[in-house]
Amino acid sequence: MRDALPELRRLKVAALGISPDGPPQQKKFDEKYNLGFPLLSDPEHQVAQAYGVWGQKQMYGKTSEGIIRSAFLVDAEGRIEQAWYKISPAETVPKLLDALAV
Repeated sequence: MRDALPELRRLKVAALGISPDGPPQQKKFDEKYNLGFPLLSDPEHQVAQAYGVWGQKQMYGKTSEGIIRSAFLVDAEGRIEQAWYKISPAETVPKLLDALAV
């Protein structure tokens, strides 16, 4: 998303991230990767549960509970226009730009 910000701004699309991490951890992550977009903290998983992205996942054969990486295109009225569950970081921007018909 960081690398696509100039194109997203041109299209008047705002990017933001949400994670269960607290603000101090998010600040470190932002500083390390120079994201350039807001990160919102959801430590109680309320937003994640509402969007259906908190649940069981498998990594390296081990099952755990956590964030299921997903992306959403939300319109100006707050309606979800597109949802991509279990999306890889590499797929996020191309799918978004395709949905925007760019």
